[in-house]
Amino acid sequence: MNKKKIQNLVWLLLLVAGTIWILARHQAPVPYQKDQGLIFGTVYNITYQSRENLKAEIEAELRKFDGSLSMFNDTSVISRINRNEAVKADTLFANVFQRSMQVSAQTQGAFDITVAPLVNAWGFGFKEGTFPDSTLIDSLLAFTGYEKVRLTTDGRIEKDDPRLMLDCSAVAKGYAVDVVANVLQRRGVNNFMVDIGGEVVVRGTNPQSAPWRIGINKPVDDSLSVKGELQTVLHITDASMATSGNYRNFYYKGGKKYAHTIDPRTGYPVQHEILSATIIASDCMSADAYATAFMVMGLERAIAFAEAHPEIDAYLIYSHKEGEHKVYQTRGMKKYLTE
Repeated sequence: MNKKKIQNLVWLLLLVAGTIWILARHQAPVPYQKDQGLIFGTVYNITYQSRENLKAEIEAELRKFDGSLSMFNDTSVISRINRNEAVKADTLFANVFQRSMQVSAQTQGAFDITVAPLVNAWGFGFKEGTFPDSTLIDSLLAFTGYEKVRLTTDGRIEKDDPRLMLDCSAVAKGYAVDVVANVLQRRGVNNFMVDIGGEVVVRGTNPQSAPWRIGINKPVDDSLSVKGELQTVLHITDASMATSGNYRNFYYKGGKKYAHTIDPRTGYPVQHEILSATIIASDCMSADAYATAFMVMGLERAIAFAEAHPEIDAYLIYSHKEGEHKVYQTRGMKKYLTE
């Protein structure tokens, strides 16, 4: 066999071997990646079906988010706005601000991102607070209210009072989940779960080729997050979910419990019977905002709102007489509560 024939044979064998490797790679099951880390002072867990690990790309997007909406980042857009510096809103901030204003109007102010001075005063915010009296609360209410702030067409925030400050913690985490989900979808990932501090988006199926299983915690006092008892487990896909509750972030003073959910209209921590509100919506930013609003509304108004908005589903755990826990759920929740 001459030299040319040998070279041709070698190239043919290499081509066959390469073809076999490519076919074998595509026929092998696509693995699920699991990424975990810390962002915004909380834990994120992401599970997604992909041959590539996308953690670096995901964290790069989360760093952009931190630079826009984290109140614990002194250089973020929202921190600079709260200091009344001349800064233009980026797309991330603008999207959160505009959706927040819509939910505020829908809920008649039960959800309100101008609540920052009140949250700080009660010791639950990004600044140290001391236990406030009624005089301080009244003075803070004078410059609190979503109607007192607006985003101009050139991307700047206008305030009626320079003391007004924004707190997007009740909506930004949910939007961060949406942002990560969009990264995965752009990369062609169809099966995934994104969880940032309990706010969740799921698409497709889990590693067992079944709907994702997402637990709802029992609303028992658990400030250290060590009990983790489950109230129920949802079997869910192609949806976004957020839960708000007063069973983790709270303190006692004078024998009375003060929870972190502040009613923006009264300036005081809510004392309603709702212990936990879980919302399922088309996007996690909206689910996050509505969950907070329901905690502020109280049971009767929250149920009325849920029934008037069939595009969302709600699972509310509330305290009945003598501390007994009861559940209200919308009709649409039933499909997720299979045994």
